[in-house]
Amino acid sequence: MAQDVQSEPLAPPTQQLQLPELQQQPQNPGQQPEQGQTLGQDIEQPKPDLGQQPQDYQDRIENKVAEFYGIDKITGRIITFDVYVNETVRFGALHVTPKVCYSRPATETPKTTAFIEVDEITLDRQIRRIFTGWMFADSPGLNAIEHPVYDIWLKACKMDSDEAPPPDANPS
Repeated sequence: MAQDVQSEPLAPPTQQLQLPELQQQPQNPGQQPEQGQTLGQDIEQPKPDLGQQPQDYQDRIENKVAEFYGIDKITGRIITFDVYVNETVRFGALHVTPKVCYSRPATETPKTTAFIEVDEITLDRQIRRIFTGWMFADSPGLNAIEHPVYDIWLKACKMDSDEAPPPDANPS
């Protein structure tokens, strides 16, 4: 059945698709444009300032603590745990290390992101990196940690934690 199918390349289109021109309304509805003047000719378009950073980048807050959910798929136990940036915390056989944790001001749309590294301690006591990348609190399945026993996903970023900071952390 599939042997009866024949394919041929399509010929290029013979004519261009013509779209109608959109007409702009004059700024003063009762006044017609002068002879030789095009509608909208007197409107200045703002030029983008290429020296500015994107608004998302300007509004981000760099936090000291990443808050995670962790699930042990064998026991079904779900816990919440805090990890200070550049600190490593053990969850089961996994070591979780957030490198940065960003959020937005409360007046903005929530957007919480963290760059994390996750290592697995294997049965023969070897350390194997299983995840390096960005996690998004609003899309936990986007960059999920693929592990047969544990799931970890980002819950939030915050400035402080109920957990004591690591001993080498600067109290700033």
